[in-house]
Amino acid sequence: MFIFITDAFAQAQNAAQGQQGGSLLTGFLVPMLAMIVIFYFILIRPQQKKEKERKQLLESIQKGDKVLTVAGIYGVVVNIKPEENIVVLKIADNTKVEFARSAIQSKLS
Repeated sequence: MFIFITDAFAQAQNAAQGQQGGSLLTGFLVPMLAMIVIFYFILIRPQQKKEKERKQLLESIQKGDKVLTVAGIYGVVVNIKPEENIVVLKIADNTKVEFARSAIQSKLS
């Protein structure tokens, strides 16, 4: 007899949840959407902004600019090969090294 009571109780709970299913759905969707929006503004948007600034930096490099590479080498831009995305840096007297344009970390003043 106890088994029938628990089954009836479970069915009554399911019926009650069916009536409140809409609020349960919005109770789940609203926090999830809020988390996605927060995730976008905290992580994705700043990263896109930083990448855009880096792209502008790499495009603005000209001959005579002093730069720092990702490897920590300081040099002066001697030549740029845009079709190959290569930058030739003078790092010492009579020493020129070719780097990928993407290997430049920052432009020094």
